[in-house]
Amino acid sequence: MSLAKVQLLPFRCRFYKKQHSINIKKQKIMDDKLKILLCEDDENLGMLLREYLAAKGYEAELCADGEAGFKAFLKTKFDICVLDVMMPKKDGFTLAQEIRQANAEIPIIFLTAKTLKEDILEGFKLGADDYITKPFSMEELVFRIEAILRRVRGKKNKESTLYHIGNFTFDTQKQLLSIGEKQTKLTTKENELLALLCSHANEILQRDFALKTIWIDDNYFNARSMDVYITKLRKHLKEDPQIEIINIHGKGYKLITPDEE
Repeated sequence: MSLAKVQLLPFRCRFYKKQHSINIKKQKIMDDKLKILLCEDDENLGMLLREYLAAKGYEAELCADGEAGFKAFLKTKFDICVLDVMMPKKDGFTLAQEIRQANAEIPIIFLTAKTLKEDILEGFKLGADDYITKPFSMEELVFRIEAILRRVRGKKNKESTLYHIGNFTFDTQKQLLSIGEKQTKLTTKENELLALLCSHANEILQRDFALKTIWIDDNYFNARSMDVYITKLRKHLKEDPQIEIINIHGKGYKLITPDEE
């Protein structure tokens, strides 16, 4: 064997190892693709959305009705759900209820042609993270998905914070509100809003600040959504009469707790 060939072998080995390392990284990136449950009964729109999301690096599973959507949800671990409201066999609201029973934390975005306030508020009552009315741009949908996922990832990356609210213990990381032997699993929005109230305990939490921190936009529908979540939190906290969430007219809310008095 010539000296040139002997000197070339280590280079080839290094090149192979480098290529092998690159292939492993590519495989890991493919495996780490965020998964989206996409439920849309309009075949053309559904296909366009799936292809656009794939081009943006997401893996979207398309289902044409609510029943197929729930079956897919039970089989696969998704990062976020995008649900059309008007679907055959099972509408988006019913599907969201069933998904919430199985997983209280997964983010949900509703797509709908309806613009009635009652329908939009119904979606938020079910724990929707966002609501987009048709027609919409695909860029807007991706922007909203990314904004929600950034918020969820940021929450998961934070160290666990324990708050003692009267007789309650609130674990923001586990999204658990506990009193005695009773534990309540909070939704993502409930968890974020209660954590914000706790960080401003016995102080005014400005309404606009809360909306922009959690909902990103302080529009009418998001404001009504926050009102719905405040009502839910009051129900969760009613077992301790020392604890109140009061309205401060024209300003926001205040969490009243004896801990900091």
